[in-house]
Amino acid sequence: MIIEADPNGKNAHETGAKLDAGKAPVVRGVLCYFPRALKAVAGVSLFGATKYTWNGWESVPDGVQRYTDALGRHLINEAIDGPVTPDSQLLHAAHVAWNALARLELMLREKR
Repeated sequence: MIIEADPNGKNAHETGAKLDAGKAPVVRGVLCYFPRALKAVAGVSLFGATKYTWNGWESVPDGVQRYTDALGRHLINEAIDGPVTPDSQLLHAAHVAWNALARLELMLREKR
């Protein structure tokens, strides 16, 4: 159980209190840190949704293992053929990151 607290020590009922101490800084810690990488990953999402369908990745049987294998293939193909994936013309690294996120998302959903 997370105990909510104001990072400045304010009481929850005090004016200006915000109980967000220790909560994940999603915008500052992810969006602001990695804007280019996230834009590249979004490009992979668009490519995949156009090739298949939006949200179809969520229903892939044995998804964790298959996305693990896919990210491995992109790492190997990057080492052999260079940084760009021939079919999407996007960076293998962006495909690796997308597959890692899909894998992680499925793992976290299974954990629930």
